[in-house]
Order: sequence, then C-alpha cells, then structure tokens
Amino acid sequence: MTDTPSGEATVPEIEPFALHVPDHDLADLLARLDRVRLPEPETVPDSMQGIELRQLVTLLDAWRQHDWRAREARWNAIPHYRVRLDGLGIAFWHVRSPEPTALPLLMTHGRPGSVLEFENVLGPLSDPVAHGGSARDAFHVVVPALPGFGFSDRPRERGRHPGRTARAWAELVTVLGYRRFGAHGGDWGAFVSTELARLAPVRSNNEVTRLRGQTAVTSGPQLRSMGVIERVGSATPPNSSCAPCMGTVPPRDLVRKTPPQTRVAGGPHS
Repeated sequence: MTDTPSGEATVPEIEPFALHVPDHDLADLLARLDRVRLPEPETVPDSMQGIELRQLVTLLDAWRQHDWRAREARWNAIPHYRVRLDGLGIAFWHVRSPEPTALPLLMTHGRPGSVLEFENVLGPLSDPVAHGGSARDAFHVVVPALPGFGFSDRPRERGRHPGRTARAWAELVTVLGYRRFGAHGGDWGAFVSTELARLAPVRSNNEVTRLRGQTAVTSGPQLRSMGVIERVGSATPPNSSCAPCMGTVPPRDLVRKTPPQTRVAGGPHS
C-alpha cells in the first residue's frame, strides 16, 4: 500500500501486461549476433580457462535460431500483469485455480533465473485434477519477477535486499486479496521466501525453500503431499561452480539486519 498526502492508503493498480517486442529490436539483435567475433580456441581440453569455444558457438547458434514470437505466444497464454510496489513496476504471473479451496502459493525464482523456471508446474499446481492429481492439492499460483529481472523494473539505488523484496511480495498477495498463502523459493528466492515467512508468519503458513541443491518443506501437509515438490539430492552436478563459490562467502545483503519493527502491508492478520 502507498500513502497519499492526506495520509490515506491507496491500493496499487494491477494492469494486464502482454509481451510484444518490436520487430526492429529483434532485427537489431540478429544483426549484432551476426557481427560477433569469436575468440581463438582454448589451449586446454576442458573448461579450466573458462567457457569453451564449442560451448560459445552452440550458445550463439541457439540465440540465432530462437523463435521469439513463439516464446511470446507461450508467455502471453499465461495471465501476466504489472503492479507498482515499493517504487518499482513488478511483473508477475497469476494463475487462479478452478478449485474453490485452493491455497495461494507465491513462488520466487533464483539468480540468475526468471519466472520461466516455473512455467512447467503452473498447470499441475493450479489444476491438479487435469493432470491426474487431487483437488485438495490445488493452488492459486503467483510468480513475480525479482526486481531487475524479466519485465520487472530495475532498481536505481542500493538496498534491495531479500527482506525488502519480501515486504513487496507481502503487499502483492494483499493486493490480490489473499489473506493466507504459501511461499516457495529456489536459490535467491529461498532467501526472499524465508524473509517472507518471518515478516508474515501468520499469513505464510507454508514455506518451501530450495537452496544449494536441497529442498526443505518447513510446514504444511498440502505442500508435502504433492509429487511436484520433492527432495533433491545434495550432489553437485557436473560442470557446476556457482554453489561451491557462493558457499564460501555469504552474500553481503544477507548479513544486513532487517529493519526493526517492520510492518507487513495489511497487517499480519489481514
């Protein structure tokens, strides 16, 4: 919520947001891809010196062959919106379940990543019956893009730590009319979801966090009963370096203390 000069709270306006990148932007992208100058091959037979030339060529070819219009059509088939929260325009998917008893579930992606991480589970989560599941496992799914990711605005100042993002997410579910909800987060989204559970413990009665290869369901039988949420192994996949590197030093934003007396939009019992 935002305060007006008179002191009254105003409800942010939610607007449908369809994607359509101008043709000239796509043409410019292809032209720049065609002008790429590839480096010389590495002198070792592995990735010791960084990304291998063959991998770079494969990536470049994938971008050249990418059908953006097909991707736009798939994206626009999912209810997509924008709303202004804490000074930023936030883009999000909102898929309502046909089941009246569905629990709202807010899912936050990782870094680097996007809401596309959750595209394949939107159907099973929102309409489990249509996917061979039970109506009691249905969710209204809310998937916002983190600030600076996807079609959400990029912050112009420092200080967008997980706690601040969590407060914006709490306001988002309030604006959508949800009193109670579940929260899931992978990678960086795990930190946001954890802060969200701290800010609104009464409202966020289920939390699922995924960080560095492990999934933990902290509460909520509805989430535990679902086949789409499973415990994953702790083994590090081949050619993976992010988790070991990130595991050596805590991100700076995580060691900052959450401001005291933080109030969740709408109050903890809204």
